[in-house]
Amino acid sequence: MTAQETKAHVALLVSPGMGHLIPFLELAHRLVHHHNLHATLFVVCSGTSAAESLLLQKSSAVNVVPLRPSVSLDPNANFIDKLKAIMSASPSLLRRSLSTAKPRPAALIVDLFGTWALAIAHELGMLGFVFMTTSAWFLSLARFFPTMDKQMINDHVYNHEPLRIPGCSPVRFENTTQVLENGVYDDFELMARELGTADGILSNTWQDLEPTNIKALTEIETLTFGKAEGVPIYPIGPLTRHAEPNLESEVLKWLDRQPDESVIYVSFGSGGTLSEEQIKELAWGLELSQQRFVWVIRPPVDTDSSGTFFTAGNESRDHKWPPEYLPEGFVNRTKEVGLLVPMWGPQAEILSHRSVRGFLTHTGWNSSLESIVNGVAMVTWPLYAEQKMNAAELTEEVGVGVRVSRGLVSRGEIESKVRKIMAEEDEEGRRIRERVKALKRSGERAAAKGGSSYNSLAKVAAECDIFRRQTQLRMAAAA
Repeated sequence: MTAQETKAHVALLVSPGMGHLIPFLELAHRLVHHHNLHATLFVVCSGTSAAESLLLQKSSAVNVVPLRPSVSLDPNANFIDKLKAIMSASPSLLRRSLSTAKPRPAALIVDLFGTWALAIAHELGMLGFVFMTTSAWFLSLARFFPTMDKQMINDHVYNHEPLRIPGCSPVRFENTTQVLENGVYDDFELMARELGTADGILSNTWQDLEPTNIKALTEIETLTFGKAEGVPIYPIGPLTRHAEPNLESEVLKWLDRQPDESVIYVSFGSGGTLSEEQIKELAWGLELSQQRFVWVIRPPVDTDSSGTFFTAGNESRDHKWPPEYLPEGFVNRTKEVGLLVPMWGPQAEILSHRSVRGFLTHTGWNSSLESIVNGVAMVTWPLYAEQKMNAAELTEEVGVGVRVSRGLVSRGEIESKVRKIMAEEDEEGRRIRERVKALKRSGERAAAKGGSSYNSLAKVAAECDIFRRQTQLRMAAAA
């Protein structure tokens, strides 16, 4: 028996997008390094993101297998519809890859866009888990959704009534997820139902961060009066990318020259884009705040707030510098206090730098966790997907940031919110900074050996190993 055959082999399937890929890579690495498993990561590739390609090249301990489905995408479709189209073209590739994998995986772990693959895992005699790279609040919405009264859902979608989730805070319509905004939620309901077929659900959160939502998830049978069957919930977060200790970067060299906790980092994730009018207001707001800043800047997209979701890390086609869409003279006026980074920046390294105090963010869950684990307070600016839910939770319940208004955000509001997070004398800002630093320490304890999240993932690893042993015994008895 080979060394690999004495370890449980776990396969993971991840859909396109840096916010999915980063936590899945970290999960695979932890299964290998902390829990002595063998891991293969099947990555459904869009083939259009330089950042995804670079990240996959750096993975060493995990066997990475790209899946490249042949699919024609509607260029005018939103990113969710494009994701669904890419993933729906992948089952035959996954089935063939799993069937020929050596040794045969004991389990398959998928994301929300891959819940259809749970049936393939069970058909091939494997355990099937889902790893939710979102908050436990969004997971609660998904788990309870199939049991919700249709009239209540329609009242939320069409009449903008709050959507009540048993045991959790209700979702106000202004914070609702993108899949419910337009009233077409059949695909979401299907994915939510498929969640209930999993052998377990892993969640990128931890007990101290979302105690109420985690409690509701563990009590779903009681809270729904038996309408939903319980599925084991494993809070295993925070899973985020660690900073590379010796990374060479002009951004980091610039940060080295700044005082401690004096810089606000501005980035809208891998996919977020703003209109030209909004970029100008943001520039003016940063200048008026008189704070040091690093701004990852992209050309404007007036019609799509997720305009670079599938092209993260690619160079801009607009090679003019400074960009013409910035206010005239902005670069010269701010050159002593600000740094503009075209398209893409080393986020984990920036957020972990001693000079960074604040983060103006789109509140993707991955970016939000990266901010918290580095003790960096947030100005939340949600753009798409479930980011408005994240912003509401982070500001109203968790208390680690402030939030900008909906619609066009004015320069005056940007100045005010940035100063609140950055200014030493602001009392609310001080409380927020203390809270996020406390959660940083809490997250470290949860992820450390013996911590709640470490132990939770250890249970998943043990289940996989027990299943492997039982499968080997059955095969030996049948031989």
